[in-house]
Amino acid sequence: MLKFFYNTGPNPTKVALLLEELEIPYEAIPVDTRKGEQFKPEYLAINPNAKAPTIVDGDVTVFDSNAILLYLAEKHGKFLPANTPKARGDLLSWLMFIATGIGPYSGQAVHFKRMAPEKLPYAINRYDFEAERHYGILDAQLGKGRYMLGDTYTIVDMGVWGWARLLGFVMEDGALDKFPNLKRLMDEIGARPAAARALAVKDKAGHAFKAELDAEAKKFMFPQNARIGL
Repeated sequence: MLKFFYNTGPNPTKVALLLEELEIPYEAIPVDTRKGEQFKPEYLAINPNAKAPTIVDGDVTVFDSNAILLYLAEKHGKFLPANTPKARGDLLSWLMFIATGIGPYSGQAVHFKRMAPEKLPYAINRYDFEAERHYGILDAQLGKGRYMLGDTYTIVDMGVWGWARLLGFVMEDGALDKFPNLKRLMDEIGARPAAARALAVKDKAGHAFKAELDAEAKKFMFPQNARIGL
């Protein structure tokens, strides 16, 4: 059975959505970053980047959420666009846009506004601006069709859902209302039964992740701070 190493962050959650859409059996295995489980030798052996998610599918190991989406979609032949060079180019372009733009800028916007020990106006402004710019690009694309790749629901939409459903946390309350086309997609995906199941993975599996952001959790989540005595 496929093993899915996860936590409740945006990147594992979009993989959970695809697993639930595919309706394939899997074992959900928690990686509690506030307890430092991402640094255990047995986990580093399958994910040297010490992040979640990771999947182990027989003798195949895949880490990075977008790589996992592509691997599973291609293996099962579902949630992909038409099999043409143009459609393939669009698929890869938007997946990489999520991987290199949406995810990093959203994550850094959250970090500097909500997690950083110092509130640095320059950093907050930079990442807020870039996050808003990137989500605006998604909104413009969704103005051209029902989904990111036209009329077909694909792994690109699932990748967008992982982050955009949390836009009120990434930016500010009500931020999603600035992007009506994106909000339409979030509402549609959020109403899918698979989305509800994806959000309930930890409950179904009986996993209780550490909630406290105490000194121990900060040590594991922000190890860079130790270099400057924070």
